[in-house]
Amino acid sequence: MQQESGRRSNRDRTEATRSDLIRAARKLFTEKSYAETGTPEIVAEAGVTRGALYHHFADKQALFAAVAEQEAAAVAAEIDDAAPPSLVPRDALIAGSDAYLAAMRLPGRTRLLLLDGPAVLGRVAMDAIDNRHGNRSLREGLVAAMRAQAITRLPVEALTALLAAAFDRAALAIEAGGSAEDYRAVLMALTDGLAPVPHRAPAPARTR
Repeated sequence: MQQESGRRSNRDRTEATRSDLIRAARKLFTEKSYAETGTPEIVAEAGVTRGALYHHFADKQALFAAVAEQEAAAVAAEIDDAAPPSLVPRDALIAGSDAYLAAMRLPGRTRLLLLDGPAVLGRVAMDAIDNRHGNRSLREGLVAAMRAQAITRLPVEALTALLAAAFDRAALAIEAGGSAEDYRAVLMALTDGLAPVPHRAPAPARTR
C-alpha cells in the first residue's frame, strides 16, 4: 500500500510539473508570442529546472503543441457547454457559434491558435488539433442539423473546413477591432443560408 502511495505521489508530482510548464508557457506565449519567449523564461515562470522542461517536452515547439492542444480543448468545452444535445440543431449551431466567438476573445487566444499555431506547428498539425476539438464540435453540430433536415445535406468535411475558416477569420477581425455585431450577423446569415430551399410546386399551366 505504501509503495502504491509513493508511485501515486510521484505521478502527481510529475503531472503537476507538466501542468506548471504548460501554464507558464501559455502565459508567456500569449503575452509575448512564441518567437519572443525563451525557454529560460518559461522555466523561471514555472519554478522548475531546464532539466524538468526537457524531461517532459523534447523542445519549445513540443511544449507549444501541448499548450495549443489544451487551449483548443478549452474552446471546444465552451462550445459544447453552450450547445447541449437538448437544443434543436439550428439553435445549437447558433449557440455554438456565439460560444466560439466569445471564447476566442480571451486575451492572446487568437494569436496562439490562429497565428502562432499554424506558423509554429505547420498547417497540417494545427488542423489535426482543430479537428480533435473545435472543428469536431462544429462537425457534430452540422451532422445533427443535416439529419434533422435543418440544413441542406452537403459534404460534411468540406463544409466544416469552410465554416471554421470563416469563424476563424471573424475572430481575428474582431480581435483587430472589427465590429463583433457585424461579423456575427454575417456568420448567422451564412448559417441560415444552409437551410434547405423549400420545394415549390410547378406553376399551373395557363389556359387561353
